Amino acid sequence: MKRTRLADILSSKKVGDHFVVMGWVRTRRDSKGGFSFIEINDGSCLKNLQIIADKRLSNYGDEIVKIQTGCSIRASGALFHSPGKGQDVELHAEEIQVLGWADPDTYPLQKKRHSFEFLRSIAHLRPRTNTFGAVARIRSAMSLAIHTFFQERRFFYLHTPIITGNDCEGAGELFKVTTFDLGHVPRDGEDVDFKKDFFGRPANLTVSGQLEAEVYAMALGDVYTFGPTFRAENSNTSRHLAEFWMVEPEMAFCDLEGDIELAESFLKYIFAHLLENCHEDMAFFNRFIDSTVIETLEGVLSKGFERLTYTEAIEILAKAERKFQFPVAWGNDLQSEHERYLCEEVFQRPIILVDYPRQIKPFYMKLNGDQKTVRAMDLLVPRVGEIIGGSQREDDYETLLTRIREAGLNPDDYWWYLELRKFGTAPHAGFGLGFERLIQFVTGLSNIRDVIPFPRTPGNVSF
Repeated sequence: MKRTRLADILSSKKVGDHFVVMGWVRTRRDSKGGFSFIEINDGSCLKNLQIIADKRLSNYGDEIVKIQTGCSIRASGALFHSPGKGQDVELHAEEIQVLGWADPDTYPLQKKRHSFEFLRSIAHLRPRTNTFGAVARIRSAMSLAIHTFFQERRFFYLHTPIITGNDCEGAGELFKVTTFDLGHVPRDGEDVDFKKDFFGRPANLTVSGQLEAEVYAMALGDVYTFGPTFRAENSNTSRHLAEFWMVEPEMAFCDLEGDIELAESFLKYIFAHLLENCHEDMAFFNRFIDSTVIETLEGVLSKGFERLTYTEAIEILAKAERKFQFPVAWGNDLQSEHERYLCEEVFQRPIILVDYPRQIKPFYMKLNGDQKTVRAMDLLVPRVGEIIGGSQREDDYETLLTRIREAGLNPDDYWWYLELRKFGTAPHAGFGLGFERLIQFVTGLSNIRDVIPFPRTPGNVSF
């Protein structure tokens, strides 16, 4: 069933040409003059296409006047200039076929604004709304830009395991993977006998592909991963998901400065790509969600990023003439309220913070000479806070071994990771970017559950 996408029709405006279009009906209204106006959308763009259905069509009385919002149709006809407001062209139908009916009494999407909370309960239908159709297109465009950025720089795309035996972050917030019958779990004394499980040992869903990416960086030079990660963090907030996507580049023969330069170039590339290729959807978010999103992206491209140390940030926060919910003290991790204050009120631009206390960062980050801080960097943006976290990796065997033990982890689980420091160790660095938080930033949407197709959160695994 050959068709032409609405995005191509509306951009070409080839008046006089014949087209076959298919899509879902947004509205239908009838004229006293004996014809109907039908607006359809096929998801390829934000705008609808108006179809004029004349009463002389053979199925006008039997089907066309019964078409309701949500029906899918196939229409063929010629394109004409539209005298009406809101559209440049319209299709004069020569034939209309109803492909799928939608009962108006039960179809939940009608021509009115629905709350985002309600739309989350019908995640199988919310992509048909303007907001979530635009989110999906932005997400797709950003995915393409991510791959293009790294491929142009000769990074190799790496597929890292989803099931793993290690805890990259050392936080213990892991989803366990097992084939055991939970009603009859084999025991070895009081402990679970994992030797009888599928892998013969405890296994988890990955929280990061970074450790495996380091393996390939130590052989191929520059690699990146882009895939789902999982955190069993029981945090039911607008900023957290149990399943989310991460972009994680890893570079051999690279220090923290090179890592920072890549992160800044990466974000600017993504933002420039969106402004150049997603005019319509970005204008929609700027108009209906946050009137500053385009200005903010343009500002990031033109201003550059502020750089300061964690210690300098603590000093600024301690002198702030405002009360924070979480206390400010050297050695405490920064919270979103602190990060946003620095970005939005103090510097009014993105910030790169470096040299964090060792005790609040993962074991794999390289120690500074002071033995108190690590060569870590967090990239903070307005409205969101941390959007990228990265570091130069610890390349000294003994130091890494000590750090693993300090984190309460078993070095035997990381024997292969440690061996990278024994066989041709080299400086290397990388970062992780939470894809959904980046989408929040560019769209202005306040809840992270609205920028992923099917959000996984505590108590919710629907769809």
